[in-house]
Amino acid sequence: MRSTNKPRFSYLLVGLVGLCATVLAQRQMERLERGVVAVHQGAGKVFVSWRLLGTDVVEMAFNVYRSANGGKATKLNDRPIADVTSLVDTNVDLTKSNAYFVRPVLKNREQPASRLFTLPANAPARQYLSVPLQTPLGYTPNDASVGDLDGDGEYEIVLHQTGRGRDNSQNGLTDPPIFQAYKLDGTLLWTINLGKNIREGAHYTQFMVYDLDGDGRAEMACKTADGSVDGKGKIIGDGNADWVSKDAATLGKVLTGPEYFTIFDGLTGAALATADYIPGRGDLSGWGGIGGNGGNDNNGNRADRFLAGVAYLDGVRPSVVMCRGYYGRSVLAAWDWRNGKLTSRWVFDSAQPGLAAYSGQGNHNLSVADVDGDGKDEIVYGSMCVDDNGKGLYSTGLRHGDALHVSDLDPTRAGLEVYGIHEIEEHTQGPGTALYDARTGKILWTSDPNKDVGRGVAADIDPRHFGAEMWGGTEGLKNTKGERIGAAPRMVNFAIWWDGDLLRELLDRNVIAKWDWQRSKLETLLTAEGCTANNSSKATPTLSADLFGDWREEVIWRTNDNNELRIYTTTIPTKYRLTTLMHDAQYRLSIAWQNVAYNQPPHTSFYLGEGMKPPPRPTIRLAPLR
Repeated sequence: MRSTNKPRFSYLLVGLVGLCATVLAQRQMERLERGVVAVHQGAGKVFVSWRLLGTDVVEMAFNVYRSANGGKATKLNDRPIADVTSLVDTNVDLTKSNAYFVRPVLKNREQPASRLFTLPANAPARQYLSVPLQTPLGYTPNDASVGDLDGDGEYEIVLHQTGRGRDNSQNGLTDPPIFQAYKLDGTLLWTINLGKNIREGAHYTQFMVYDLDGDGRAEMACKTADGSVDGKGKIIGDGNADWVSKDAATLGKVLTGPEYFTIFDGLTGAALATADYIPGRGDLSGWGGIGGNGGNDNNGNRADRFLAGVAYLDGVRPSVVMCRGYYGRSVLAAWDWRNGKLTSRWVFDSAQPGLAAYSGQGNHNLSVADVDGDGKDEIVYGSMCVDDNGKGLYSTGLRHGDALHVSDLDPTRAGLEVYGIHEIEEHTQGPGTALYDARTGKILWTSDPNKDVGRGVAADIDPRHFGAEMWGGTEGLKNTKGERIGAAPRMVNFAIWWDGDLLRELLDRNVIAKWDWQRSKLETLLTAEGCTANNSSKATPTLSADLFGDWREEVIWRTNDNNELRIYTTTIPTKYRLTTLMHDAQYRLSIAWQNVAYNQPPHTSFYLGEGMKPPPRPTIRLAPLR
């Protein structure tokens, strides 16, 4: 049982005060606006929330204003609000247009006002924002990422539109992958068509959206090929080339021809730079090894497994890490986009002499975190870790898996932990689930011996046990020490901070649910009617992230008719005040890699849960104003 002497903190100071043992370099991050959002709750009530930034001082407070039909603004609070970043406005005349904004208050002086958020007259009572789409005929909205593409402090959405897709293990023709960029009002900024020489499927097309050069506007980076068309209509490579296999044994696969890596301008979609993809496919039979079932192939099933991430490898500026392979040979290639030039930073290749222990340890996903506390990021590549300098840090030998969670899961231990599940298939042995130390790779506990476990989650859902709970496999809900503490939730997919406490809720399909730890059952908090999840049995959202408002997370789902995205946001009051999660670098990078292969939920670099200590203040500097 958890001690009754729980660590406590002032709600005013949460997210603003932290104890840092070392002075770390400041990471360049997005200059976000206040992200004010107002939601009509019905009965004349409007829930208003806004961001606390990672650079805000402890004393920062806020005044909230409403203007009806463009008239004089009325302040809604009697005294500056210093303990939370939300407010419920009552007795609102919603037959009028109502615009909301906040003014920060410091030393009794108001600062410049935030951008307006306007509820139109007679706005319906609903807790989502609608983003109308221009979905191409025959396509379906799938995974998305976000970035400030135009430098105005508000996120735009980069959406992967999918037609016919195929898994790597399957033959068959696919449709060209298409990407579209939208503003939150539905304005279409650009369309990029990767063409027929990039195959459609969860393991082929990983796309990174991030401000890579620190100019205040995000870029998009992904693998391209002959015939890819940028947002300005410019063709990359040879537009007439057709590298799609017509052989019966590999029909539809792209196993020959050049492969490229391209940086696209976030505002226009124009290709800014293109280089040869690292690594090339080479010998198709050279990608097998000890992961998965320990087998091999020469039909591209192992050679064309791609992952990607963004990491602060120098502790200051972000780099893109493009990856290939994880069942056997694994290659990670780091790139820098600086001053209009694309350069290779380093390449890690498990096929190099002395690195055999790193083969076959990759997942269908990855995570990025500063595991050794030096201010620079490492790549947690499933069951192994690559250091910020491109050298192998450790390999656990736990082998391939489908789910991965990296955070301060056990706050009684120093540093971060990694929880994952593993495929134990024919000819192989090992644990189906495991927790290991993120700094050293030391295995802390294992369970489900020799069982192929397909799903697993780590999140604080039970206040009686300090730290995250973990579940997946057959052994029920476990605490940080690996002890079984009861039945596990049937939801084993995403986690989300949604209601007003510090526990995390569960997200699966189009439902958000709360774990009732006293009765060991799930209670539905939200069903997104008219919306559906993506990626078949994976049932993942288009995106989940702290997109605006206070520190709680939003969820994006597509509608059943594929013509709209709906961004759901909580309207539940909270007594806690935290900085926006998007100014925690590990969390922000989690949003960048969330679209990769088997999508996973984001995690913070610190323990965010019941009994938490004040998290460290972000050591960041913001991009310049555009």
